[in-house]
Amino acid sequence: MAVAFLLYVFAEIAAIWAVGSAVGVLGTLGLLLAGAFLGSWLARREGGKAMRAFVSAARAGQPAEKELTDGMLVGLGGVLILIPGFVSDVLGLLLILPPSRAVARRLWLRRMEKRAVRFANRRRGPVMVVDSEVVSEEPRRRDQPTVIEGRVIEG
Repeated sequence: MAVAFLLYVFAEIAAIWAVGSAVGVLGTLGLLLAGAFLGSWLARREGGKAMRAFVSAARAGQPAEKELTDGMLVGLGGVLILIPGFVSDVLGLLLILPPSRAVARRLWLRRMEKRAVRFANRRRGPVMVVDSEVVSEEPRRRDQPTVIEGRVIEG
């Protein structure tokens, strides 16, 4: 994690240095301020859309994981835009704009589904796979074998 943070700081400094060399100090400050104002306006607009979509899905009684995740990603994008720097502005804009946010949402939901399954398996206890069939092992005495569809599994 510390290495990732150092790489991020290095990338921000390099980006600010490159832009500063191209447009000067005042131009760089102007671009940073313009990015913050434009990004905060865009985050507010997209956040409002995400909130309205969440409320309509909740009123309709439909699952709202898409809308909830969109709101979270827009909020994260807004925070990234408010952090001074060009790399964070670009990442924030990618999370706020709908096409790239859809990609981030799919990746996030896929990751959360995997973590939820892993957590459920850890809480449920040992699970065995028998002939491509998942069978949860219930508590039993040690000297008693498990019988599944006529097969005896010693364990």
